[in-house]
Amino acid sequence: MLTAAVVGTGFIGPVHAEALSRLGVTVRGILGSSPEKSKATADKLGLEVGYENYQAVLDDDAVDVIHITTPNKFHYDMASRAISAGKHVICEKPLAMTTEETAKLVELTNANPNIVAAVNYNIRFYPMVLHAHDLIASGAIGEIYSVRGGYVQDWLLYDTDWNWRLMPDEGGDLRAVGDIGTHWMDLVSFVTGLKVESLIADLATFVPIHKKPRQAVATFEGKKESNTPVEYDEVEIKTEDWGAILFHYEGGARGTLNVSQVTAGRKNQLTVEIAGSKASLAWNSERPNELWIGHRDKPSEILLKDPSLLGDTALGHTDYPGGHNEGFPDTFKQLYRAVYGYIEAGDFDAPKPFPTFDEGHFEVALCEAILKSHQGRQWVDM
Repeated sequence: MLTAAVVGTGFIGPVHAEALSRLGVTVRGILGSSPEKSKATADKLGLEVGYENYQAVLDDDAVDVIHITTPNKFHYDMASRAISAGKHVICEKPLAMTTEETAKLVELTNANPNIVAAVNYNIRFYPMVLHAHDLIASGAIGEIYSVRGGYVQDWLLYDTDWNWRLMPDEGGDLRAVGDIGTHWMDLVSFVTGLKVESLIADLATFVPIHKKPRQAVATFEGKKESNTPVEYDEVEIKTEDWGAILFHYEGGARGTLNVSQVTAGRKNQLTVEIAGSKASLAWNSERPNELWIGHRDKPSEILLKDPSLLGDTALGHTDYPGGHNEGFPDTFKQLYRAVYGYIEAGDFDAPKPFPTFDEGHFEVALCEAILKSHQGRQWVDM
């Protein structure tokens, strides 16, 4: 049985740990930004070890797989050191800060074929997303003409909202696109098989100054009322709140994407609609157990998640009967089921049923093309 360690104690690190525990994977310990934070989080989660530093994670012979959930600037160093230490890696997205870094990570994985390296694009693993993938692969919607959708949130709407992702040296030059737009782009690529040929982008920063609190604030906590006075420093924001991107895909299909972290009332909504020559499909992450199937010459349908009605791929990642919803935490569990099952099977030449470092590299290349397009107000070829 494989054993894991999680690096990062913010919002998403404990999500990884909880999903692994639901699979029966032993999570040996967790690493935070300080030994004190490591110990406090390990105690809270019931884990054996609160690591003092990252080298202690690498040196732990009991650990087979390292989950990296730190700010983006640490991804390259931590992932490369883990692979060099012989550990399998699951890294949060984006894979690294630049394509120079991601290309080196791809080279490193190619040089270590017995190391499994995955990127945490968990949204692929909603059952109805997997079913949409199966329908398209079967030819049920015909030739794909177009894809449209978005990923919108409101958690950075106010100038008092703060998170490390606002700062380029922590998260990268793209924020809304890099943080949530990459999820949409990966999802479309996975579900449809389409690959971006060229793109044009328009980005905007509507909240140019944010007030950085002088004490730490957890992700998504800024909206809460507090009776404690907060002291702030005003910080100029150079990353985008909003973006609109047009895509040309190989084969002629077209795509449109809108991303926003300043859309009031939208907490975490990803939408995608795929138009084909025979039918259309639409999915909304706020209603994740429904798949809309559009027809021209008969009534359109809403398919509710039910294992007895799903394709083989979706069925392999669905645990509950019809009418029993599966949501955000379940996608992590299902992604790790795919990764850990692949490691345990031991056939590393087999097709990988999870997002790879190659795909993570391409997502960062898309981000760089989007930034180049916006800055030059021009189409950019991939």
